[in-house]
Amino acid sequence: MTKPNTKHGGDWASYEIEYGKAPLDFSMNVNPLGMSERVKQAIAEAAQTAERYPDPACRKLRAAIAEAEGVAPEQVFCGAGAADIIYRLAKTVKPVQPQDGQKEQSNEDPRLLITAPTFSEYEEAFASEGWRVEQWLLTEEDDFRIGEDLPRAIEMIDRKKDGGADVLFLCEPNNPTGVATDRALLEEILRACRQAGTLLVVDECFNGFLDAPEEHTMKGFLKEYDNLIILKAFTKLYGMAGVRLGYCLCAKAETAEALAQAGPPWNVSGLAQEAGIAALQDERHVQEGRRIVREERQWIKEQLTGLGFAGICGDANYILFRGQEDLEEQMRAQGILIRSCDNYEGLGSGWFRVAVRTHGENLQLIAALEQAREARL
Repeated sequence: MTKPNTKHGGDWASYEIEYGKAPLDFSMNVNPLGMSERVKQAIAEAAQTAERYPDPACRKLRAAIAEAEGVAPEQVFCGAGAADIIYRLAKTVKPVQPQDGQKEQSNEDPRLLITAPTFSEYEEAFASEGWRVEQWLLTEEDDFRIGEDLPRAIEMIDRKKDGGADVLFLCEPNNPTGVATDRALLEEILRACRQAGTLLVVDECFNGFLDAPEEHTMKGFLKEYDNLIILKAFTKLYGMAGVRLGYCLCAKAETAEALAQAGPPWNVSGLAQEAGIAALQDERHVQEGRRIVREERQWIKEQLTGLGFAGICGDANYILFRGQEDLEEQMRAQGILIRSCDNYEGLGSGWFRVAVRTHGENLQLIAALEQAREARL
């Protein structure tokens, strides 16, 4: 039997094989309400015409996304989840010309700059295409926040004319820390990237769970900066992980077209396209999910602090903290999945991430964590 890729959370299938029942899954971070009834109904109705090929250009869905995001449909590309788009970007992106046109071309492989820790697919996708990957370390001492030294470093790279970073990926808020960067600093980074000839890709898949997402999103800069791409997905905010639907907003329509050519056609099923359109129409479901996250996130943090856990942080729908190294196994034995972060660069053994779910489920989480802590005393 093929061994599953278990480097991410959400591996409920392995648990069911081992225990013969479903777990309470805190290892994946989606809307605590799950998928809305409107989306489920849209999928059921779309199944009636599933014998047809889906629209390879996702025209209705792209138009709906464009209206919701305030961009032109030509600036939207839809993929089978955000991961599909990340891998297409790795095949598509070419080094861009810096603003002053003086940066020397390097004979070395193109370079990707990422923070550490962060979502692993950025590195894996670009490394698979021969890119060199460099990491910008975030530390617990600085609350895993990006500092003003990053844009200064990008500017220094440009002045040294050593090729610099061709692409910079920023996850906002970051996964797994849940920490978001001030938008003024993000704009400073964006300006530095344009000056250095660096494409900035901002992953906003968890942006909707911030308390003020519109004050943090970078999509308003797409008209001014042609070196910007915004990555988003229906996976998290709309609870549609199994549907596999993501999209990106491109400053240039040419980028969206290149992404479409970078992989096979029909990458988004007809069912997924109708599900996405329905999800965008169900604002009440999103707002209720955000309300639950806002209230429960603070409650979980207080409970973790009371239990003596350290390193607690997170402003989205998940929380990062430090605990005993065998905590994941102890929780699994109690029927609860949490995300071990030992494979994240910059974290390691003893770091864990938990989702924010409904209050009844969060009560079960805290009770299990308390039992695990007491077992160590």
